[in-house]
Amino acid sequence: LFQESTKFKNVWTTHSASPIAYERGRIYLDNYQCCISSIAREPRILYQKPKCSKSEKIEDALLLECPLGEMLPSPSDYKSSLIVLTVQNWLLRLSADSGEILEKIYLAGSGCKFRYLSWDTPQEVMVVKSAQNKLPAAARQAGIQQSVLFYLAVFQVLPLSFIGMLEINKKIFGHSVTDVAVSNGILIVMYSMGLVRLYNFQAICEQFMEQPFALGHEFSWNGQVGVVGKYPFGLPCNIKITDTPPLLFEASSLENAFQIGGYPWHYIITPNKKKHKGVFHICSLKDNALAKNGIQDMKCCSLEPDWIYFHPDMSGRIIHVGPNLIKVLKLKEVKNNADQVEVAEDFTIVANRENCANNAVTVTASGRVVKKRLNLLDDDPEQETFKIVDYEDELDLLSTVAVTEIGADGKAHLDFHCNDHGILLKSIPLLESWDVTYSHEVYFDKDLILHMEQKPNRRFSCYVYQMVCDTAKEDECSSPHRTERAFCKKGGRIFEYL
Repeated sequence: LFQESTKFKNVWTTHSASPIAYERGRIYLDNYQCCISSIAREPRILYQKPKCSKSEKIEDALLLECPLGEMLPSPSDYKSSLIVLTVQNWLLRLSADSGEILEKIYLAGSGCKFRYLSWDTPQEVMVVKSAQNKLPAAARQAGIQQSVLFYLAVFQVLPLSFIGMLEINKKIFGHSVTDVAVSNGILIVMYSMGLVRLYNFQAICEQFMEQPFALGHEFSWNGQVGVVGKYPFGLPCNIKITDTPPLLFEASSLENAFQIGGYPWHYIITPNKKKHKGVFHICSLKDNALAKNGIQDMKCCSLEPDWIYFHPDMSGRIIHVGPNLIKVLKLKEVKNNADQVEVAEDFTIVANRENCANNAVTVTASGRVVKKRLNLLDDDPEQETFKIVDYEDELDLLSTVAVTEIGADGKAHLDFHCNDHGILLKSIPLLESWDVTYSHEVYFDKDLILHMEQKPNRRFSCYVYQMVCDTAKEDECSSPHRTERAFCKKGGRIFEYL
């Protein structure tokens, strides 16, 4: 990867009128109806399903990988599969390579609309969350109160088994609940005033489980007789929370932004006032004490706010990203005081701003001195600005995407940095123009780089780069001045080659 002769060549591009998704070497188009392998030198369509009706539309999806060292009941369980949630409350497990339906579970009737898939424990426990329940306008006008806000259905995966379903009720958790999530065994409840409360999700399941149910088994529940996971009965709501569970922790933060991580355990919040936006407090989870140097404020003047999060490499470090600066911070004991922790700088990555776009005085070719009346923002498009920061766990690399807009043309490059010291190891230019007003995603996977772009009017593009190790010949191929294009039609879809 880091050899000087190694380049990344833009091998093909495709466009779509619907969102494009990517999961481990597979590109999904047309609402997951078309799956393309991005691993081959040319795009290979793994499967293409007929156009589905609106009632079969997929709302969300998760890639399911086979666990290592476990005996599974079905040979299909050992291959990658895609868990998808349809608009009609069907949970389907599809073969990732053929799209064949391996399992089919009906969740619930029309009174509940499930919309979101997430991991409680990655590749082990999955959570299906409903949209927020809202009464029809006529019912609200009649004074009928809606007490159940969300439903959560929880599954153990591979083999897929039903743990239970529960409801988030205003009468239990309060009337100002706005959202809910489950992560790492914690039920996270968010409130309109910025309050975040944490509960032990496993303890809730154990305490309030009325009766366990197995998929495919007959059941009798609340006067209904049916089969668990089959139409029209679906799944029983068998976890009934009758009293407020014991509170683990609560904090108040602007826009409910709340994160836990580090070692020893700390959390990050923004004080719950608009004037504190962009200011982050790093506090001990044990006693709420603010860490020494625990107030992080880049004091940047920009349209896009800076952001902060715990490093996903499990090192306990913190990444703070601003328009032109990336700080990697670490928690360490204060000298001569083992009970106090301080936030220290591990390393920084600085954007290349040698174009001096912020100079207040400019001298023209004729010698005339021009003074700028306004200072540029820190994320002014004419200056190199960080847009994406990610962590590549297999190679232990920190990747960044920085963009500079010159005239109407934005140029971006993907950089790889040493995760331990921040040293720049490789810089890869992205050849397509990058408009900062559009939505972008960049993935790095083994020898591939994928750039996903969403333009106005639901126009989506996917640019695929592949690693090549030739020298002069490939340099010509990846030159931004190369204009030859070839088009290929496969499975009714047009691919563009550069």
